[in-house]
Amino acid sequence: MSRSIEKKMTEAENYDQWKDAALAYDEHHRLNQWKHDEKSDLYDYKEIRRRLNKLIQFKQENDNHGLLFTLNEGIHGNIGGMGKGELYQQSKFGTKQLILDYVNEVSCALQHLAQPRVKGVSMEEKLDFFQRASLCFGRSTLMMSGSGTFLFFHVGVLKALWEQGLIPEIISGSSGGSFVAAVVGTRKKEDLAEIFDPEFINLEADLRTVFNRFVARNHRQVGRKELEESVSKLIPDLTFEEAYKLSGLHINISITPAETHQRSRLLNAVTSPNVMIREAVLASCCVPGVFPPVTLAAKNVYNERVPYLPSRKWVDGSLSDDLPMKRLSRLYGVNHFIVSQTNPIVLPFISAEKGDGGLLATIGETSLKTIKDWGLAAGYLLQKPLHSDSYLSKLINGYISVVSQTYTGDINILPSSRFLNLSRALAVRSNMEVYEMIQEGEKATWPEIEKIRTQTLISRILWGIVKQLDQRVLKNSYQSDKKRRLKVVNSQ
Repeated sequence: MSRSIEKKMTEAENYDQWKDAALAYDEHHRLNQWKHDEKSDLYDYKEIRRRLNKLIQFKQENDNHGLLFTLNEGIHGNIGGMGKGELYQQSKFGTKQLILDYVNEVSCALQHLAQPRVKGVSMEEKLDFFQRASLCFGRSTLMMSGSGTFLFFHVGVLKALWEQGLIPEIISGSSGGSFVAAVVGTRKKEDLAEIFDPEFINLEADLRTVFNRFVARNHRQVGRKELEESVSKLIPDLTFEEAYKLSGLHINISITPAETHQRSRLLNAVTSPNVMIREAVLASCCVPGVFPPVTLAAKNVYNERVPYLPSRKWVDGSLSDDLPMKRLSRLYGVNHFIVSQTNPIVLPFISAEKGDGGLLATIGETSLKTIKDWGLAAGYLLQKPLHSDSYLSKLINGYISVVSQTYTGDINILPSSRFLNLSRALAVRSNMEVYEMIQEGEKATWPEIEKIRTQTLISRILWGIVKQLDQRVLKNSYQSDKKRRLKVVNSQ
């Protein structure tokens, strides 16, 4: 019975089929009892139960100030340790029911307090609370790593999240990940259905064409113009600001300087609103030695396309900032990172480290840290006597940059071991391989869906409420100003 259920999970063609099989697995192995038993050493169930009871009590008593005070005591994603990864590894689907009940109750309380007319709570109190709460709780982001032709895995991850309405408003990508981020972030939300429709193969075909040309052995015969024409089929000629206004998504693209004494950059609608996305993607995908460095482009005040920092050229973003966590935290208040990781350089180490959270995972993590520390120390020692502009110094500097980065987040979505063939990272892909890799991305995401849904629900509601309140305040301000101007005109 157990094997047949596991087979159904493996062979599932969509999330609903996988969910049914996962629930059957939990039922068969009596894991539902674990879910409904609040007690566990993995989290502070007493504190969560206490807070949940208070919220229920104040709601029943219609005590809005009590609700507000309880929420003001602190709402964050890891209260009582309820965000701990081990709580989501015990069963195939979901986690402790107490955690789900608490998250849902907080969400309902927030939506209740955000209503236009709530007894005893003024608009000023609402604005103050929700602005503070949204900043304190933080936001989630999807980060897509450098990938070579593994980038189709990212497409599958995005498709699985899109089907559940869970694509974060903030997305970052480097190298191949930047390409996928740009394709999604330059379209209206209602147009994404066409991209992820199984019958719509143009996206897959055009991406394959671009990257097959990019990695073909005769790549030196591929002209820049030819590659740009292929890219233009998928990515509209928009600036980061124009793309944000169109899609509502903050897309972020990492690039690395080709010259020494320059720092990597994270391009987006905040730091570089007028920069053109196409050139940003070309730069982020530019593997040194395979494709020439790229000069960025931007729109000037006359809406003309002009070079951006014309004296600087840029290359593969994954070399310096594959997962730009610190920058995203600073720009958007992000503190929850969902990582689609396919970087062929680090994937084998991360996969070896990925375990059951027990002894093997601990040994793997410790071993990886030791290797990184010794590798960095050796790199710094070797680089010290070298001239900064020498080829060897640049090579060692690139090695240090790659080794010193962090490649995992709070939720990590990785391909299975059968895709970990590094020799295939820059290989030409057939249509069948593309389809299989997109499916692999979907299947790898399904077990994380409920964790993502639970851990991002409060954040999504908070930031949605803040947007609504801001629009309401602007509308009221406009109407008040209009009335004031009419009074002035009538009095004259």
